[in-house]
Amino acid sequence: MVNKKWIYFSGLALFIATVSTGFKTKEEKQFGKLEGFHVSEDEITNYSVPTIDETAKVSFSFPFTGKSYIGFKQAIAIKESQGLYKLVNRFGYLGKYQFGKSALRSVGITNAKNFLNNPGLQERAFKALLSKNKWELRNEIDRYEGRIIRGIKITESGILAAAHLAGAGSVKSFLNSNGKNEAHDGFGTSLKSYIRRFGGYDTSNIIAHPAPVVQ
Repeated sequence: MVNKKWIYFSGLALFIATVSTGFKTKEEKQFGKLEGFHVSEDEITNYSVPTIDETAKVSFSFPFTGKSYIGFKQAIAIKESQGLYKLVNRFGYLGKYQFGKSALRSVGITNAKNFLNNPGLQERAFKALLSKNKWELRNEIDRYEGRIIRGIKITESGILAAAHLAGAGSVKSFLNSNGKNEAHDGFGTSLKSYIRRFGGYDTSNIIAHPAPVVQ
C-alpha cells in the first residue's frame, strides 16, 4: 500500500510540474542576428515571444511583426528570397530583396560582390530605394492613396512594394490607367498582386529623397 501511495504522489507531482511549464510568461528574445532577419541599429531589436494562445492561428515560420515597417520589409524579403542575403536568381537579381544592378546603381552601389556579402548594406540599400521611389511617386501617393482600383485599396506601402517589383514608371502607368496597364516580372508576378499583398503597412518613416546614396 505504501508503494502504491508513493507512486501515486510521485506521478501527481510530475504531472503538475509538466502542466505548469505551459503557463510561463512571455520571454524577450533577440532576432537581430538571425539569418534572414536583420534589424538595423536604429530599430527596436527586442520582440515579445507570443504565448501558445496568441500563436494558435498563426502559421508563419518567422517572427511576427505586424504592420510595422519592420514587418513590411521582412514580408517583402520572404516573398523575394526567403530572407537569404546571398541569393542570386536566374535573372541576376541579388540578395535578400532581389536588387537588379540598375537599382543598385541608382542608390550608389557598384560592387555587387560586396553587396551580397554585406547584410547591413543590403538593409540600407532597401531603405534608400524606398526613399527614392517615394520621391518619384509622391504625386501618385497623394492622388491615389485610399482609392479602389480593380478591387484593390491603394496604400502607400502597396505602391512602394510594387515599385520595388516593377519600377516607379510601371506603377505610374498602372495607377494613371486605372489599372489597365499592368507590368509583370520575369516570373510572371503582377504589379497588382504586390499592391494588394503589401498594402496597409506603416511606411511613414521613409523620407522621400530624389537621389539617396547608401554609405
